[in-house]
Amino acid sequence: MIEVRDLVKHYGEVRAVDGVNFECPDGQVTGLLGPNGAGKTTTLRMICGLIRPMRGTVIVDGHDVRQDPAAVRRALGVQTDSSGTYPRLTPREHFTYFGGFYGLSGPDLSARAQAVIDMLGMGEFADRKTQGFSRGQRQKVILGRALVHDPRNVIMDEPTSGLDVMAVRETRDVIRMLRDRGHCVLFTTHYMDEAAKLCDRVAIIIRGRIAAFGSPAELIEKTGCDSLEDAFVALAGGAQGLLVSEYANADGNGNASGDRNASGRTR
Repeated sequence: MIEVRDLVKHYGEVRAVDGVNFECPDGQVTGLLGPNGAGKTTTLRMICGLIRPMRGTVIVDGHDVRQDPAAVRRALGVQTDSSGTYPRLTPREHFTYFGGFYGLSGPDLSARAQAVIDMLGMGEFADRKTQGFSRGQRQKVILGRALVHDPRNVIMDEPTSGLDVMAVRETRDVIRMLRDRGHCVLFTTHYMDEAAKLCDRVAIIIRGRIAAFGSPAELIEKTGCDSLEDAFVALAGGAQGLLVSEYANADGNGNASGDRNASGRTR
């Protein structure tokens, strides 16, 4: 279970995250939705212990990220939206390498690597070097690295972005499988139809604050809209509200200072 409690992170005058609260229970899929620059990535980085919050904290399976970030990272499996893999390593070698970071070794490590290969349907290419892999295959490697230590809590940052139809379907099936096995799953997406299909609960973040939290059905009913996409736009203050949100936390160049990915692209 992931508990986010009053998280705050400012960058100078930019309030990237400004008092965020929500919970992600075990056995459920929780979606974190918001426009670019809303604070999603900064929130995820604080949950993972990569950024220290100015105020508030995150509790993961009883571990406080401020007091014991290493324990929190051990309790989490994190799939980023990066497509980077080591081209000279096979998927099995990736899982063995990353499993070692979590203290796995010997037969236990080999068994976990094989379990991930079976879980993700990677048998046909588990022992091929990843150079030349499709984006969908690389995403499976990245997800497998996050799952090799069998974490109870899984974070997925835009897991279907850029994938073809079949890879999207496979990724969604994995998310459902993790939920059905009792894992806590937190993921971000820009696809409202995907969130409506997968999420038990949704947290909508606008300008660094949670604008709404509940099941897709509850948010649709609350706004009187016909779809989660329409509810999302309404809760953001309409199309103009979304535009304001994208630039509200911007620096002089129009970039959200506290919410960029590694390439500097606003998130």
